[in-house]
Amino acid sequence: MQYLIIAYDNENALEKRLEVRDAHVQGAQKLMAEGKIISAGALIEEDMMVGSTLFVDFETDEELNEWLENEPYVTNDVWNMDEFQIVPVKLLPKD
Repeated sequence: MQYLIIAYDNENALEKRLEVRDAHVQGAQKLMAEGKIISAGALIEEDMMVGSTLFVDFETDEELNEWLENEPYVTNDVWNMDEFQIVPVKLLPKD
Protein backbone atom coordinates (compact mmCIF):
# COMPACT_ATOMS: atom_id res chain seq x y z
CA MET A 1 0.00 0.00 0.00
CA GLN A 2 1.23 3.46 -0.82
CA TYR A 3 1.30 6.21 1.78
CA LEU A 4 2.25 9.84 2.12
CA ILE A 5 4.18 10.37 5.35
CA ILE A 6 4.18 13.90 6.80
CA ALA A 7 6.57 14.16 9.73
CA TYR A 8 7.15 17.47 11.47
CA ASP A 9 10.22 17.77 13.67
CA ASN A 10 10.05 18.23 17.41
CA GLU A 11 10.97 21.69 18.65
CA ASN A 12 14.73 22.18 18.83
CA ALA A 13 15.36 18.85 17.03
CA LEU A 14 18.04 20.15 14.69
CA GLU A 15 20.96 18.87 16.77
CA LYS A 16 19.41 15.39 17.09
CA ARG A 17 18.58 15.42 13.37
CA LEU A 18 22.19 16.14 12.47
CA GLU A 19 23.51 13.47 14.88
CA VAL A 20 21.47 10.67 13.28
CA ARG A 21 21.16 12.00 9.73
CA ASP A 22 23.70 9.55 8.27
CA ALA A 23 21.84 6.55 9.71
CA HIS A 24 18.54 7.98 8.46
CA VAL A 25 19.90 8.59 4.94
CA GLN A 26 21.56 5.16 4.73
CA GLY A 27 18.31 3.46 5.74
CA ALA A 28 16.30 5.59 3.33
CA GLN A 29 18.66 4.83 0.44
CA LYS A 30 18.37 1.09 1.15
CA LEU A 31 14.58 1.31 1.14
CA MET A 32 14.65 3.41 -2.05
CA ALA A 33 16.72 0.71 -3.75
CA GLU A 34 14.09 -1.84 -2.64
CA GLY A 35 11.25 0.36 -3.95
CA LYS A 36 9.81 0.87 -0.47
CA ILE A 37 10.54 4.62 -0.42
CA ILE A 38 9.38 6.16 -3.69
CA SER A 39 10.40 9.74 -2.93
CA ALA A 40 11.46 11.78 0.08
CA GLY A 41 12.25 15.36 0.91
CA ALA A 42 12.33 18.07 3.54
CA LEU A 43 9.38 20.16 4.70
CA ILE A 44 10.34 23.82 4.44
CA GLU A 45 8.66 26.78 6.13
CA GLU A 46 10.10 30.29 5.95
CA ASP A 47 13.33 28.90 4.46
CA MET A 48 13.82 26.54 7.43
CA MET A 49 13.65 22.74 7.45
CA VAL A 50 10.82 21.74 9.78
CA GLY A 51 10.31 18.08 8.95
CA SER A 52 10.15 15.43 6.28
CA THR A 53 7.79 14.06 3.65
CA LEU A 54 7.99 10.62 2.12
CA PHE A 55 6.00 8.63 -0.37
CA VAL A 56 6.36 4.99 0.64
CA ASP A 57 5.07 1.64 -0.59
CA PHE A 58 4.90 -1.21 1.92
CA GLU A 59 3.21 -4.56 1.36
CA THR A 60 1.60 -4.62 4.82
CA ASP A 61 0.91 -2.36 7.78
CA GLU A 62 3.26 -4.57 9.79
CA GLU A 63 6.09 -3.78 7.37
CA LEU A 64 5.33 -0.07 7.63
CA ASN A 65 5.28 -0.26 11.43
CA GLU A 66 8.56 -2.22 11.50
CA TRP A 67 10.23 0.52 9.44
CA LEU A 68 8.91 3.19 11.82
CA GLU A 69 10.04 1.26 14.91
CA ASN A 70 13.61 1.30 13.54
CA GLU A 71 13.68 4.68 11.75
CA PRO A 72 16.43 6.83 13.39
CA TYR A 73 14.32 9.99 13.26
CA VAL A 74 11.62 8.17 15.25
CA THR A 75 13.87 6.37 17.73
CA ASN A 76 15.87 9.55 18.41
CA ASP A 77 12.84 11.86 18.82
CA VAL A 78 13.53 14.00 15.77
CA TRP A 79 10.02 13.59 14.38
CA ASN A 80 7.11 14.77 16.50
CA MET A 81 4.92 11.68 16.61
CA ASP A 82 1.98 13.72 17.93
CA GLU A 83 1.87 15.52 14.55
CA PHE A 84 2.93 12.52 12.47
CA GLN A 85 0.57 11.73 9.58
CA ILE A 86 0.23 8.58 7.50
CA VAL A 87 -2.12 9.15 4.57
CA PRO A 88 -3.02 6.34 2.13
CA VAL A 89 -2.46 7.45 -1.47
CA LYS A 90 -2.50 5.99 -4.96
CA LEU A 91 0.38 7.44 -6.97
CA LEU A 92 0.34 7.79 -10.71
CA PRO A 93 2.44 5.00 -12.27
CA LYS A 94 5.75 6.13 -13.79
CA ASP A 95 5.23 4.10 -16.98
